[in-house]
Order: sequence, then structure tokens, then C-alpha cells
Amino acid sequence: MIRFLLRRLAQSLLLLWLVSVIGFAVLHLAPGGPLAEFTLIPGMTTAQLKLIAHQMGLDRPLPVQYWEWFRRMLVGNWGRSYRDSQPVLDVIASHLGPTLELMVSSTIIAILLGTWVGVLGAIRRYSVFDYLATVGAMIALSIPTFWFGLVVIYIFSVELAWLPAGNLYTIGNGSFVDYAVHLISPSIVLALVTIAIWSRYLRASMLEVVNQDYIRTARAKGMPERTILFRHTIRNALLPMITIAGLQLPTLLSGALVTETVFTWPGMGRLFLDSIGYRDYPVVMGILMFSAVLVLLGNLIADLLYAAADPRIRLD
Repeated sequence: MIRFLLRRLAQSLLLLWLVSVIGFAVLHLAPGGPLAEFTLIPGMTTAQLKLIAHQMGLDRPLPVQYWEWFRRMLVGNWGRSYRDSQPVLDVIASHLGPTLELMVSSTIIAILLGTWVGVLGAIRRYSVFDYLATVGAMIALSIPTFWFGLVVIYIFSVELAWLPAGNLYTIGNGSFVDYAVHLISPSIVLALVTIAIWSRYLRASMLEVVNQDYIRTARAKGMPERTILFRHTIRNALLPMITIAGLQLPTLLSGALVTETVFTWPGMGRLFLDSIGYRDYPVVMGILMFSAVLVLLGNLIADLLYAAADPRIRLD
């Protein structure tokens, strides 16, 4: 176990470094830049632009800029936002809570609905429900997140007026109920793809488990079908889902970026797009590195949980 953790830690550090190099290069080599906003100010001279570039460190060679940023990041100084001069870590922390709440709520919805659809589809294989679930999953995987979000807003906010169209809460009403109501629409939109993926994988996993020898042996001993379903079939079919759940973290992060934009949800996804628009490179790099850490950590936790759930798996 210790060797496995050390090996994964070394691989993760190498991947994080590669992410930082590629991300930093793509940002700084893209057209425009932080100085583009200053060129729009009336009366801004070339000398003033050079002075601003020098103060931001943008007049130095790109490898030098990267080394200075990387060196400061290692000691916890991720720089300051070009937009409001706030520390990058403080800016990310102020938007992290809404994103985590959105991801947790959508994950709970996806697990509950995805498990129900997957289990029922496997039990009633080739039934009308199974065909409808398969078609629904294919449609859900094909629908763009932003389009589905706009449809939800139009139906439930504009036409029916059941749910708010966006934002974290209603101005002047900071109650938990008001916050929960605002959380419903973005959570459902973000959970749509995960429900489809989870239900399809769980159905396939259950169909594989049903054909195992120990299931036939349990039936031959006269064990009730309900006991076989919950104690043996579902329990063993859920083991591969632990890995799938860990791999779904990148999907949730990318989906949150679009969902938060559609519903004006003040999370990290909305902050990421706003920071790109303002060419706020320190904040963009901070979010990029933070997201990469979350993805690698999620995959590591999934591997450890899989080994803990299945004694046949050895991590060495």
C-alpha cells in the first residue's frame, strides 16, 4: 500500500507539473493578454503600457515568467488577481463553496436516480422500461448542457414560474428554503449526464453479476430473490461504480463550468470564464491547478475505496 501511494504521488506531481507548463504556455501565447484591457483606456500611451507590463512582469521572457510563478506557487503564494488585486487563493476560496454544494447535490441526485434506473433496467431486461431508459440515456448524453439548462429555465422559470431562473438566492431572502429552491435547477442539469452514465454502467455490471456461479448457487439453495438481489447482485455490481464515480469528477467540473454560467451561479466555473474574459491569468492558472488536484485526488480515493471494498484487489 505504501509503495502504491508513493508511486501515485510521484505520478500525480509529474502530471501537475505538465498541466502547469501546458496551461501557462497556452494562456500566455494566446492572442490578446492582460494589457488588452488597458489599451482601451483613452489616452493610454505606449510608455504607460510598458510600465504596466513591467509591473506585472509581462516584459520578461516566458520561461522566466513561468519559473517565478511556479516558485511562488510552491510556497503558497499563487499571486494576485489582475482584476481586483486580491490574493488568488482568497478569490478561489470565495467561490469554492457554491461549486462544491452544486457538485454534491447533483451527485446525490445522479446516484439515486442512476442506481434506480440501472437496477430496474437490469431486472426488467428488454422490457419497455429498459428500452425507454436506454433511449433516454442516449438522448441525455447527446444534449448539450447549456441547451438543457436554457430549456429548464424556459419551462420551469418562465412558463410555469415554479423555480427561479438563476443566482444563489433571492435578494433580501437568505433563508435555507430559498437557497435550496435555487439549487434545484442547476443540480438537475448538472446531474443529467451522470445519471445516464451511471445507469448504463450499473445495468451492464448487474447483468454480468447475474450470470455468475454464486448467483446460480444462491438460487439453487432456495434463497429469496430479494435477498439475492440486494445482498449479492447489487452489492457486487456496485464495485465497478466506485471507479466510475472517481472518473466522473472531471465531467462534473466541466459541467459545472457551463451550468454555473447558464444559471449565473457564483462558483468556480463562472469565475473561470469571467477570469478568461478579463485575461486574469493568475486566477485562471489557480483554478486550473486546483481542478487538476481535485481530479487526481478523486481518482486516488476511488482506487483506495475499490481495494477496500473488494479484498481480491491488492495495491502494491
